[in-house]
Amino acid sequence: MAENHRTAESEKLLLKQHAEKHFTAGEIVRDIIIGVSDGLTVPFALAAGLSGANASSSIILTAGIAEVAAGAISMGLGGYLAAKSEADHYVRELRREQEEIVTVPDTEAAEVAEILAEYGIEEHEYRPVVNALKKNPQAWLDFMMK
Repeated sequence: MAENHRTAESEKLLLKQHAEKHFTAGEIVRDIIIGVSDGLTVPFALAAGLSGANASSSIILTAGIAEVAAGAISMGLGGYLAAKSEADHYVRELRREQEEIVTVPDTEAAEVAEILAEYGIEEHEYRPVVNALKKNPQAWLDFMMK
């Protein structure tokens, strides 16, 4: 019963004690690295280097085509690894949220309250939502993952 009468202040205190760290720049970093290393820079640099070495046109053309093929393979593998990493990250986050709903439910409920409060929802309005989510762990997990 006392659990239902927690104040917004105590919820904020719980959140300060339980700070989650999420790496959010993964897609941006991945896109920059792939774009720079396998984009247009490498074929142009290769062609410029071979031209400077006075290589024949056929060698420059063959090397350029080989680099484009290698770049395509690299981009494909990079995309696959990025997608796999993203899926693995999602699964880890899902498991972490499942565990936290069981082990620190008050903190997770405070997180829900904070999210709803950020949308201008008053405590007397979001409290029934938080309580309803606590009664339905799957809905609670879905909310936390979104």
